[in-house]
Amino acid sequence: MWFFRRKGPSGFSASSTAEEVTAGIDGTGLTAIVTGASSGIGTDTTRVLALRGVHVVMAVRNVDGGAKVKEDILKQIPKAKIDVMELDLSSMASVRKFASEFKSSALPLNLLINNAGVMAPPFTLSKDNIELQFATNHLGHFLLTNEVLEVMKKTVRESQREGRIVNVSSEGHMLMYKDGFHFDNLNDKASYKTMYAYGQSKLANILHTNELARRMKEEGVDITANSLHPGIITTNLFRHHNIVEGLISVFGRVGMKNIPQGAATTCYVAMHPDVKGVSGKYFADSNVAETTGKLAKDADLAKKLWEFSLNLTEPRSG
Repeated sequence: MWFFRRKGPSGFSASSTAEEVTAGIDGTGLTAIVTGASSGIGTDTTRVLALRGVHVVMAVRNVDGGAKVKEDILKQIPKAKIDVMELDLSSMASVRKFASEFKSSALPLNLLINNAGVMAPPFTLSKDNIELQFATNHLGHFLLTNEVLEVMKKTVRESQREGRIVNVSSEGHMLMYKDGFHFDNLNDKASYKTMYAYGQSKLANILHTNELARRMKEEGVDITANSLHPGIITTNLFRHHNIVEGLISVFGRVGMKNIPQGAATTCYVAMHPDVKGVSGKYFADSNVAETTGKLAKDADLAKKLWEFSLNLTEPRSG
């Protein structure tokens, strides 16, 4: 469709693929963590980064599934450097275990791609008794980022190369504009609305990114943080939402991206030299997007969310 092919200032469009936006870029010597790498755009992000020479650590809940993806990629790219490590973002214990094992590996960290997510499941509490979408989409990534941030800072100092943190969000945060962002009703089953909770978790991704970017700038650390909307893609994110699945089956994939197109913006923000020094921005279709809305730009709300998240993720005695 014509609007899919319309290019933005970057020279890329909604129809661009991850391979196209990284063409000619050499990632040799870089190490990346990609969460949710065993399916959907996480898999293609892993494949394309590996294709460009990046050593990719696949952080996945299903290790067997991750191993199968690794095997498939190695058949296409025999020289690919890929490790598979277990990570369940809905469990703080699992996040800490992953971070500890990653640090023990002595690998550097140049790129952290917080990609994994769940969308609109029935009301469920995580292992830490926190609403599952907020726990997985935001809180797990918030904790993971904090746990491995010192490794990235050390890598930046030693390599003199910019570190990049990429948070995959979505336009789901647009659902929050009427009702605001409420920290105090995360676990209220009676008022739970699946898509509202999803939107809240996606707004949290953007606010986390913005506050992280501010803190890195304040510290004078050469680490950028950006968030993005990958587009509407037919992945297994829709497995909990029968209405969406039904619409897709009736109307097909008109206006929807395929997986290589869906992974493009992630790979662009993570790898492209034109993004060097760019931080605290929101991207869509491999271009900076300016329409993230009032709440997503609220610096005070971002700070409040940071403190709220820090409190939730602090280790509890006993």
